[in-house]
Amino acid sequence: MKDIRSQFEKNGFVVLEDFFQPEEIDELKFCGEEFTKNLPPESERKIFNSIESQQNKDKYFLDSANKISVFFESEALDDNGKLKVHPRVCLNKVGHALHALHPTFRKYTFDERVKEAAFQLNYEEPAVCQSMYIYKNPGIGSEVMMHQDASYLYTDPVKLVGFWIALEDSVQENGCLWIAPGSHQSGVHRRYVRNKDPDSKDLLIYDKPAPCYQLSNFRPVPVSKGTCILIHGQVVHFSYPNKSDKSRHAYTFHVIETQHISYSKENWLQPPPGGFLKLYRN
Repeated sequence: MKDIRSQFEKNGFVVLEDFFQPEEIDELKFCGEEFTKNLPPESERKIFNSIESQQNKDKYFLDSANKISVFFESEALDDNGKLKVHPRVCLNKVGHALHALHPTFRKYTFDERVKEAAFQLNYEEPAVCQSMYIYKNPGIGSEVMMHQDASYLYTDPVKLVGFWIALEDSVQENGCLWIAPGSHQSGVHRRYVRNKDPDSKDLLIYDKPAPCYQLSNFRPVPVSKGTCILIHGQVVHFSYPNKSDKSRHAYTFHVIETQHISYSKENWLQPPPGGFLKLYRN
């Protein structure tokens, strides 16, 4: 894990193979699959879609910051919230406080290997601000649009890193990440913020239109189960929909620096009353 910092600063991401062992990954995946066995009632089911952004209007999404909330694939539900697919493949993601509220996810988020990676990236007093289990189900796993994580979790100055852990082999066929190396060096292109307009239906809005990115700048980053990809908050990345017959489960969480840095009060996700959990102290 030594010398990850220079690679991270140059490319905006680093691939760490065999970050977790197969049996550890299986434990995380088992917990992710458990969520599909205890689904909320039909009237309370919410979808998540990064393209159509239904969640902008949704208090359920806003309230998910410091809870464990489940979000369905848009193709998984009919208009009444009834499942159109097997429960095992109906969820888009579970978020955003798994790291705080679920013992297994908490154990791995605050693992010594995670702390060491943050230390190597020169984080003085890092804190974990959100976490998600992502399913990317076969056939209906939706596209994730080109974006920078700092658009959603903005700090001034920006010091944000995503830990993206493959719980299954992630390849082009089942919707692996695509990253534009070096794109973290061009600032934050737009922000996703709480809407100050009290009359608007949109609780959350983008402050600028979507930028246009050249597809030729991106390259696929296929990885095997157990790999962790460290993602700079400003590097642009996306994933295609999963049209294959294999799922692409991942666990991801985001770490911010808290020393000499301010976390924006405009961000959709705000800290719980006691503040974000400090990585080195938990």
